[in-house]
Amino acid sequence: MRSIVPAVLTVTSLLGSARAETDSLDDMLGPREIAVGDAMRGGATGASAIGLNPAGLPLNRELVFEGGYGYREADDASLINVSACDSTNAMPGCFFYDYAGSNPELEGMTGSRRTHVAGMALSKQILPRVMLGTTTKYYDFESDMTGETSHSGFVFDLGGTVRLTEMINFGVAAQNLFASEKSPHFPRAVGGGFHARPMDLLAVSFDARWRLDGDQQQIRYGGGAELFLRGSRGQTGYPVRIGGLRDNGLGTSYVTGGIGMANLKWSIDIGARREVKGGDDTLILASMRFYGPRMAAPMINGGGGGGDEF
Repeated sequence: MRSIVPAVLTVTSLLGSARAETDSLDDMLGPREIAVGDAMRGGATGASAIGLNPAGLPLNRELVFEGGYGYREADDASLINVSACDSTNAMPGCFFYDYAGSNPELEGMTGSRRTHVAGMALSKQILPRVMLGTTTKYYDFESDMTGETSHSGFVFDLGGTVRLTEMINFGVAAQNLFASEKSPHFPRAVGGGFHARPMDLLAVSFDARWRLDGDQQQIRYGGGAELFLRGSRGQTGYPVRIGGLRDNGLGTSYVTGGIGMANLKWSIDIGARREVKGGDDTLILASMRFYGPRMAAPMINGGGGGGDEF
């Protein structure tokens, strides 16, 4: 644990004041996907699949429980998420709960927003190379900000993942595609990207997302890389992540990064995003995972391959 403390301090020392992101497309992301520029739609597993692409759940075989916390300085926002994901069965799935609470300031007055989201993600491998998934979310959004109204209802995501080779995946997903009640906090969006693992310890990815509702209906794209460094005995690993992100709708650019520590039983991940053009936005997220049974990741031919990290 001591070995990652200096790196944690380095990440947090880069943080300044933030400009708030105020919709579920951003609030439901975790530290691993944030650290690589939101670019995990082609390789999203576990809790990362909930906010990006549920179809990726069968890419590994493990039972994992995860809890996380994030902080956004600009609107004093707290982001909390817990999930339980099981991809060891014929239809991998996750149960999850997310909370986002913020106190934004507008024209000298401070208001509040509160969002509770609970639901389930399911996926099925329909062909050796093709997986489909869906996420069902129930949300309750409350706001006392001027011009905003409270909403609650169901929204649904759809996703697909294609394994082009053993090393390269391509994923597409649509967030909030169907809704029982429209809410600006849950806008529709479609996105896609690839995830490649050219070496056992190195992964690279690139994603693009188009928002279909609201005033920011433009492309948002990013990419990143993860290098997984092993300890001297091979029982502990240290993922190091770096990336970048561009949002044409906001006219903003970001640098992203993160670190972690992992073994066969648990792991810790920390991710941060810093705006470098168009504003002064900063987001910090951290999560901890506890693993149950873990099996070799499936191969296209039906055999077992290497796991994501061990």
